[in-house]
Amino acid sequence: MKPSYTLRPLCAALSRPLVPASALVLSLGASAAQAETITVATVNNNDMVIMQSLTEAFEKAHPDITLDWVVLEENVLRQRMTTDIATQGGQFDVMTIGSYEAPIWAERGWLEPLDDLPESYQVDDLLGPVRDGLSHEGSLYALPFYAESSMLYYRKDLFAEAGIEMPEQPTWSQVRNWAEALHDDDGEVAGICLRGKPGWGENMAFVSTLTNTFGGRWFDMDWNAQIDSPAWQEAVAFYVDLLDNYGPAGASSNGFNENLALFSRGNCAMWVDATSAAGKLFDADESQVADQLGFAPAPVAETPKGSHWLWAWALAIPASSDAKDAARQFVTWATSPEYVALVGEREGWTSVPPGTRQSTYDNAEYIEAAPFASFVVDAISKADPLDSSLEPNPYVGVQFVGIPEFQAIGTQVGQMVASALTGETSVEQALSAAQRATERTMKRAGYTD
Repeated sequence: MKPSYTLRPLCAALSRPLVPASALVLSLGASAAQAETITVATVNNNDMVIMQSLTEAFEKAHPDITLDWVVLEENVLRQRMTTDIATQGGQFDVMTIGSYEAPIWAERGWLEPLDDLPESYQVDDLLGPVRDGLSHEGSLYALPFYAESSMLYYRKDLFAEAGIEMPEQPTWSQVRNWAEALHDDDGEVAGICLRGKPGWGENMAFVSTLTNTFGGRWFDMDWNAQIDSPAWQEAVAFYVDLLDNYGPAGASSNGFNENLALFSRGNCAMWVDATSAAGKLFDADESQVADQLGFAPAPVAETPKGSHWLWAWALAIPASSDAKDAARQFVTWATSPEYVALVGEREGWTSVPPGTRQSTYDNAEYIEAAPFASFVVDAISKADPLDSSLEPNPYVGVQFVGIPEFQAIGTQVGQMVASALTGETSVEQALSAAQRATERTMKRAGYTD
């Protein structure tokens, strides 16, 4: 027999006057109207973590909307969002997507157009290359949260000790020599850190730009895969040799976040990656090397074309959402000039989302706090997704190919490149297998005969 104390509240409840069913329905309806919940899917990068931490600020200004967060590692996030939007699953009201997905998903009718934005949003303040990359047929389908190119970070103290001067435009052969000179065989400081984690947006974002500057391209003008070309062979062999000899232990498991942590702890002499990391690395509360941080353009080899990428993480509303109006209020808030100012005031100006608005780079407080500001906006403006390789190519994109099939192709090639990095296969075997797999995909999709 259950303890008797459970009966008392039950009896008390039964003794209360009954509430009419109609009143109960009205009460529940009013509660639902007071707080509509929207589910926001985002990546676990630092800028998005800050966005999540400001939930209270948004909900205070929008008391009729509650935010429910799904924060995931990049590869997992992409897989879940792609599955959901392709099946019209409706799990998410806001998705964090990028310059690759936005025009492709918009063309398929999977995203809500973001036209007729309020005047206060200042849409003309958005940087042109970033806005163009998130548009389809003249309409925005995602609003940029932050945007980035890529660059070389380095430890000025280690360079000074070794008597190395950073030129205005470093080359990859110089980087290799510096990595050899600065690498600590005891494992405390790697000569260089680079992405090794497989994924079209992880290792292949970097490897694509490396291959571009070595003179390679993903496809020729007839959509024939070029992955086993001499330029690819040279670039990937260089990459594997560089990380094998002068990279950190377990490099094949390191993506953006892992390398950011390594560099900020002082465990990398150099790191080539996203310009969006600059704010955190310059923050003395977040980075142990903030006072020794130097930066330079992404290195070049045979050509400067495609040596640094162009990317935007952006907020989009899937057509399957049943809370589109509330979602629209959130995405405009989180990408607005007011949001930039809020982050600057609460988190410090080096923490504001970079690369999206001209007004950010006209802000004296930001310029004073972020010595990298003009460098970053210059890198973004010079990245050309329409002319990213030495030989002509038929696609849009610097570190990706703007076709629906690329997500699968890039993921598969990324796994094969990672297998060469771990020594499971040779570079030649990995690229030969990647070439055959890509040829099959392109033939099935109708690009080639």
